[in-house]
Amino acid sequence: MRLIVGVTGASGVVLARRLLEVLKEKGVETHLIVSSGAEDIIKYEAPDLGSAGLASLASVVHSNDDLAASISSGSFKTDGMVVIPASMKTVSQLAHGIADNLIARAADVCLKEERKLIVVPREAPFNLIHLRNLTTLKEAGATIIPPLLAFYPKPQSVEDMVDFVVGKVLDSLNLEHNLYRTWEG
Repeated sequence: MRLIVGVTGASGVVLARRLLEVLKEKGVETHLIVSSGAEDIIKYEAPDLGSAGLASLASVVHSNDDLAASISSGSFKTDGMVVIPASMKTVSQLAHGIADNLIARAADVCLKEERKLIVVPREAPFNLIHLRNLTTLKEAGATIIPPLLAFYPKPQSVEDMVDFVVGKVLDSLNLEHNLYRTWEG
């Protein structure tokens, strides 16, 4: 499996880190793109990790400014892309086809090639513009997975809640995992 992971300037870099850790454990080839906004968030939320630490979890790292990167073309085959976390700026770009950076271009390629695009939006509360942009993305074929809490798996820590969200992303990619206990009724 070959996936693109875009990390944008919204709170929640821990979600991207955990996703990359699990994908690496599973032997998935990952192509990482980190926006400049995400770089700022990483310094604040995960100074121990840094962007170099995030990059060490990926198979390939691309500059968000490199619109000539392999992943900017539909001829470069991937199984899809996850934008985690997705800022509302990025959600807006994706919803309106503004592909002026590699994250937006790679996502646009996934939509046009009808490949899996998973968007994990990080904002609360949503305003009407956010909701309309997310609806536009859904109508275009994206899967929207807001990082919402669930209590049926009986989380004991923040890490358990992060694993739940990452598990939902893996579920959408049809990747087996044991990050949370599924609902048994």
